[in-house]
Amino acid sequence: MIKIFIGYDPVEPVAYHTCVNSIIRRSSEPLEITPLALNNLKVVYDERHTDGSNGFIYSRFIVPYLCGFIGEAIFMDGDMTLTTDIAELWALRNLTKAVQVVKHDYKTTAAVKYLGAKNEDYPRKNWSSLMIWNNAHYGNRRLLPETVAEMTGAQLHRFSWLKDEVIGELPPEWNWLDTEMEYNSKAKLIHYTLGTPCWYNYSHTDHSGQWHDELLDTCSAQGVTAMDMTERAWEELDNVDYKQKADGRLHAGDGGA
Repeated sequence: MIKIFIGYDPVEPVAYHTCVNSIIRRSSEPLEITPLALNNLKVVYDERHTDGSNGFIYSRFIVPYLCGFIGEAIFMDGDMTLTTDIAELWALRNLTKAVQVVKHDYKTTAAVKYLGAKNEDYPRKNWSSLMIWNNAHYGNRRLLPETVAEMTGAQLHRFSWLKDEVIGELPPEWNWLDTEMEYNSKAKLIHYTLGTPCWYNYSHTDHSGQWHDELLDTCSAQGVTAMDMTERAWEELDNVDYKQKADGRLHAGDGGA
C-alpha cells in the first residue's frame, strides 16, 4: 500500500482533485490517499503560522506523526500532476535517509505567483514540495504537532532539524517546475509552482496542456466537461476578495512552496 498525503487548498480544490486523478489512473499498486486540509487537522494540529501561500505549507511536516512514526509516506503539493506510475517513485525509497527530495538549486523567474502571493528566493526552495518521508527515522521523532507549530518557516523548509547526510536526493524529473524550468516531455511529476492552469494567468504555460488533459479526464468521470468545471470555478471566484488574500495569508516568504 502506497501511503500518500496531498496538500489541499480550499482556494483551488480543482487542483487537488486533478492531482489525485493523475495518480489513481496510473498507479499499479493500491493507494491510501489523505488530503492535508487544515479543517481536518484541528484535533491534532493548531496552525499558528500567519504566513504562507497555501493551507498546507506547514502541516506537511506532521506527516510522520500522523503515520505514528511508522513506515514511509509520500507528501506532495496539490498543484502537481503525475505522468507515470507513482509506484516508480515509491520504489526509490531509501531507508538510510530521513527524507528524500528533489534538491532544486535555482532562482525564481517570477517575483509574484498566483493570487498575488510573493514568490521570494530562499535556500532549498521547493525541496519540501515533494517528499518521501521515512517516518520511523530517529531524526523525524522531533516533528510533533506542537513543535512544528512553533518552528519557523526557514527551520522547517530548510530541514534544519536534520543532518545533511540524511536528506536523500531524488531525480529532478520527480519535481519538475513548470515555467521555472524548461519544457520536459520526460518529466514524471509536473509541479505548477507559480500557479495551476486553473488560473487564467497560468492557463497557457509550457506544461499546461498536460494539466488540462488531466482535468478533462477528471471531469468526464463525473459526467461534466472541463469547460463546465472551468465556468463554475470562475463563477465562484467572482466572490473572492483578491486584495484580502493578497494582503493576508498569501504573503509567502521563506517557506512558500
